[in-house]
Amino acid sequence: MEYTEKKVLVLGLARSGAAAARLLHHNGAEVTVNDQKDLSDDPLAAELQALGIEVIGGGHPEGIVHPGLALVVKNPGIPYKAAPVRQALELGIPVVTEVEVAYGFSKAPLIGITGSNGKTTTTTLVGKMLEAADLKPVVAGNIGLALSEVAESVTADQWLVAELSSFQLMGTRAFRPKIGALLNLSPAHLDYHGTYEEYRDAKYRLFANLGPSDIAVLNWDQEDVRAAAKGMQARVVPFSASEVLEEGVFVKDGHIHAILNGKNVPLLPVAEVGLAGEHNLQNVLAAAAISLAAGASADAIAEVARTFRGVEHRTEYVTTKNGVDFYNDSKATNAAAATQAITAFPSVVLIAGGLDRGMDFQELVPVFQKHVKHVVAIGQAAERFLNVANLAGKTAEKADSLETAVQLAALRAEAGDTVLLSPACASWDMFGSFEERGSMFKKAVHTL
Repeated sequence: MEYTEKKVLVLGLARSGAAAARLLHHNGAEVTVNDQKDLSDDPLAAELQALGIEVIGGGHPEGIVHPGLALVVKNPGIPYKAAPVRQALELGIPVVTEVEVAYGFSKAPLIGITGSNGKTTTTTLVGKMLEAADLKPVVAGNIGLALSEVAESVTADQWLVAELSSFQLMGTRAFRPKIGALLNLSPAHLDYHGTYEEYRDAKYRLFANLGPSDIAVLNWDQEDVRAAAKGMQARVVPFSASEVLEEGVFVKDGHIHAILNGKNVPLLPVAEVGLAGEHNLQNVLAAAAISLAAGASADAIAEVARTFRGVEHRTEYVTTKNGVDFYNDSKATNAAAATQAITAFPSVVLIAGGLDRGMDFQELVPVFQKHVKHVVAIGQAAERFLNVANLAGKTAEKADSLETAVQLAALRAEAGDTVLLSPACASWDMFGSFEERGSMFKKAVHTL
């Protein structure tokens, strides 16, 4: 889209909104940024105003959406039922997210990675594997930098590696990665999407514009992910931890193999993978499939798979005290993510709970029965986890703070146990973010 003298409304400031506003302004658009919160003391707002961008805070004034707008760029978290979004759609104005804008400016081939769990770990792995292979990756998206912050600086001989959420993908139109990867699917963000089917279809949008020269990397162990391949024009490269594949990346006889273009490339023994847990094996398989498709060597992939020890707040090893290992998995904001972390260890003293979204967490009962020794419950959803522990026949108690929870968990743990923060809930009842929650957990552990 040619933006010179076109009127564009950016809804929601935050980092991605500011990045989109700067990019559009730099390319000649008449940009207005609007946010519900008061922006009078906001440094991002001041920065944009200094560039000559109009910034309006404190709500959505009458007429903020009007027929003269060429485009509305909305923050991914703003629901489509929000009044200004509805008004734009009723007027036939395109409503997109920041990643769609950035895509239009990038000269680099793009790798898009999405899924319910494992996105950040897999995206980080791919970045490191491509870097080890001298393929000059730039990692951005829903991790680190917004795509709009790097869109104009990346070049055709680089790879732009993007972690993408369902919220971001719902707002795409022409967005077309060279390689798109769907890691897994489980019900998530239903308070936003309404139904699992809408959530799943938002993830599928990653593949909407792929053609025969593009590649789709899919988790062949999940039926709903395999279903994305139906009718797809792109070349499908599957990965599997449970099935020996004719093509793709898979495990056979305790070894990770890749077969691409009929050639079998042994990568490394599963026992040498540096990350713990079956879920992280899946992440490594996905990253290997993506990186091979992008041209990385088997040696570069294997070396990173051996040496990478994880991303902060995602089954992150903290320390060992008195024979007890402490792990921070604050990023686990749903039951599926928590299950992946819990099942990576044989005997867990679990700290769980957080924002109560009405889930009953009954799917965790068999997980608790097999892997959990004791539960310390926190936050609004604490009673729900006490109930799950009771149904699983496990002891449990409630803590009124994360610091107290760490102290109680350390008291209940014995040598050989793992104290694991894997909340299965969002953090917003007690903390500003999952990062803040994880950092406070680590601080509490180190002060035991």
